[in-house]
Parts: sequence; C-alpha cells; structure tokens
Amino acid sequence: MKDTLTIALPKGKLYDEAIDLLAEAGLSTYGLKEDSRKLMFHHEAERLKYIICRPTDIPTFVEYGAADIGVVGKDTIVEQDKDIMELVDLKFGFCRFVVALPEEAARGRDLSQFNHRRVATKFPEVADAFFREKGMQVEIIKLHGNIELAPMVGLADMIVDIVSTGRTLRENNLVAVEEIFNATARLVANRVSYRLKHQRIQPLVEKVRQLVKDKEVRY
Repeated sequence: MKDTLTIALPKGKLYDEAIDLLAEAGLSTYGLKEDSRKLMFHHEAERLKYIICRPTDIPTFVEYGAADIGVVGKDTIVEQDKDIMELVDLKFGFCRFVVALPEEAARGRDLSQFNHRRVATKFPEVADAFFREKGMQVEIIKLHGNIELAPMVGLADMIVDIVSTGRTLRENNLVAVEEIFNATARLVANRVSYRLKHQRIQPLVEKVRQLVKDKEVRY
C-alpha cells in the first residue's frame, strides 16, 4: 500500500531500544521481539511495515526508498555518507571512534610520531578523513572484524575502531590515544518519503524528539 510507512530496524544491540522507543511513541510493535528469524512484519491495520536489516545495510534501504525511515548508528551514517536525512539523535547506542595503539608503543609518544604507518579499521572513510585533517599520511587497511588482532600480528601499527566501554581494547593491550568523535543511534529518512509521507513521518519525529529531549545519552 502506498500509504504504508516502512521502518527499517537494525539487528543487534540497537534493536530492542529502537522498538521500545517506537512503542513509547505510540506505534504498534507487536511481535517484533518474539520471533528473531522473521525479517518483515506487517501491521496492516496501522499501515505499518517493519523490515529487519543488518545495521550497515539500513542507510542503503533508506536511501533507495525500500524503507521510509530507519534507526541506525551515527558511525554508520558518517562512514557511508548516503543521501539520507538525519532527523533525531535518539541518545542510545553510545560509542566512540578512537585511534588505538599497543600500550608499549603508545607510552610517552605522540600520535604525530606515527606518520607513514599502517592503520587497520572497519571504517576507512572515517579514518582517512581524520588523518588527512591532522596532516598525516597513513596506509589504511580495511578489515571486517577482529581489528584488535592487526597490531598483534604486525599487520598494522594502530587501529581506528568504535568502542563503548573500552574493555576489548584493554583485553588486547591496546590504549586509545585520540578520540575522533562520539556516536549514538539516529532516526533517518528517505528524502522523497519525507516529502510524500510528511503527514505520517513528521508527527512521529516530533513525538520521538519530545521523548528523548530530556534524556541523557546512555553511555
């Protein structure tokens, strides 16, 4: 149905909080927490459809109009730079982009001393922009997981990654030496949908904005 509002929700750590917030905003979320294998939920009476996606795919689904709106981390938005609208900071899913070095290498040394070194990351665009802004030339190696392993085996001298508590860094004898920026979950929209379905999307945006207005970022 053309007047159905399609919402993309991310699998993983943001999923439950996104559902709770939408329910608090008055949307029907029945069944979303009951069957983790389903990828699509139709609430026909409310003219709602939910699609469950990998977090990194949500900007693509929204950009191309497969979803009208979605919930996604700011880290993914910045890295992918898709043509979507960022509507509300939802103030959950907090994480930090950091540059991290092995403890021994970091001791008593400034990051500028690591010019012309190799950096492992899942976020090459974020890393490239950060080091270019600092006037540093580095070789960026893209990995898809276990970034902390790269310095251990000599693949890279340092990493750029997202952390929440920093526990994984500590467990792998890494220390954050520079903070790039903080990230939280955001409500985003397809530009065409926002215009054509404005009467449905804007009241939801205003309700969500009011709900998170006085909330502290959840670290």
